[in-house]
Amino acid sequence: MNNNAKTLENALIGAWGISLIATLGSLYFSEILKFIPCDLCWFQRIFMYPQVVLLGLAAIRKEYGIARYSLALSIIGGAISLYHYALQKIPFFQTHAISCGRVPCTGQYINWLGFITIPFLALVAFFLISVLSIFIIRKEKEGKIS
Repeated sequence: MNNNAKTLENALIGAWGISLIATLGSLYFSEILKFIPCDLCWFQRIFMYPQVVLLGLAAIRKEYGIARYSLALSIIGGAISLYHYALQKIPFFQTHAISCGRVPCTGQYINWLGFITIPFLALVAFFLISVLSIFIIRKEKEGKIS
């Protein structure tokens, strides 16, 4: 295996690791700390949880084409996270927020350092997976896989 193939494999494993940590983190918040997820949190989970399985299987089989699908899931999930974060932190969005189920989407179970909330953590995870997916797609297009 050449260095380029190893780099792609590491990027895929990294994306899988990020999705696993994000999934376990969200389960920790809801199942251990008993934070009830709002509707937007559930939508973010819908776009993160499958990536654990998809990226994990792709890493085992060295199927780099999964990056296209992972990128799509991450862009949609990231957009939801960004909107959710805006609902929490920007007064305009808070006053014009639509109803978000029995748990308000403007609520902040955590607020570490004054800006790190659960949607922010999800946004970071989606962003990192997107960056790694774009990297894999570009390297694959360049034909640098052996």
